[in-house]
Amino acid sequence: MNLVEAADNVFFVQGSAVNWVLLRDGSDLTLIDGGYPGDLEAVEASIRAIGHRPEDVQAVLLTHAHVDHMGAVNPFHSRYDTPAYADPAEVGHAHRDYLDQLAPAKLIRNLWRPGVLPWTVGIVRNGALQDVAAPHVQAFPTEGALDLPGKPVPVPTHGHTAGHSAYFVPAAGVVITGDALVTGHKIVSAVGPQLIPPLFQHGDPTDLLAALKPLVDLDANVVLPGHGGLHRGPIREAVAAVHA
Repeated sequence: MNLVEAADNVFFVQGSAVNWVLLRDGSDLTLIDGGYPGDLEAVEASIRAIGHRPEDVQAVLLTHAHVDHMGAVNPFHSRYDTPAYADPAEVGHAHRDYLDQLAPAKLIRNLWRPGVLPWTVGIVRNGALQDVAAPHVQAFPTEGALDLPGKPVPVPTHGHTAGHSAYFVPAAGVVITGDALVTGHKIVSAVGPQLIPPLFQHGDPTDLLAALKPLVDLDANVVLPGHGGLHRGPIREAVAAVHA
C-alpha cells in the first residue's frame, strides 16, 4: 500500500493492483472504490494511517462495479452499516442483475501475453473470483454535489461499464477517474494518461474516448485513476493525451 495526500484532505492509495481514494472533512470520510476483496485490510489500514477509524466512513462511492473496486463494499456495510452509492445505470451491475466485465474465456485466450499470467495469479490470490454482489448499493440520492465529506460531484463517464462514473472534488481541484482514464496497469509498460488496456475494454474504443468528454471542462489539476500513479496537470490535457 502506498498512500499520499494528493491535495488537501484528498488521500490517494495504491493497493496491490488497484487504487482507492479517501476524502476527509473533519472527523468524517468518504471512500471512493474499495479494492479487491483481499485488499480489505489494506483499505482499513489506509484509514487508520490518516488518523481515522473505518466507522468514520460515511459512504462508499463506486466508480463502477468490477470486483477490483468493490472489495470493501460488503464488509463495510455488514460491519459498520456503511451505505454505498453508484451511478443509476451501474446499480444493477453492483447487484449482479447482469455482468459487464471481462469474460473468463477472453482472459484465458490472452494468458500468453506478456504480464497477463502473473497479474492473473496475483488477482486470483487477492479475491478476484469471489462473489461481490452488493444488493445494498443505491443510486446517488441527489443530483450534483453529494452531501458527503469532500462534496464529490459524480461525472458520468459511461463506457468502460454502462454506468461508470468519475468524481470531481471542486474544492481540491481533483478528479477521480476510475477506469475511464488510467495512467498505467500491471500488464502494460506505458505510463501516463491512457485508456484501460484493450483486454479490459468492453466495446468500441471510440465510445471509450467519447466517455471522457464530460471531464474536459472540469477545473481539475490532479487526476487520481483507478490504475497507475497520480497525475498532475489539467484534466483537459490528460484527455487530449489519451486521444493523441
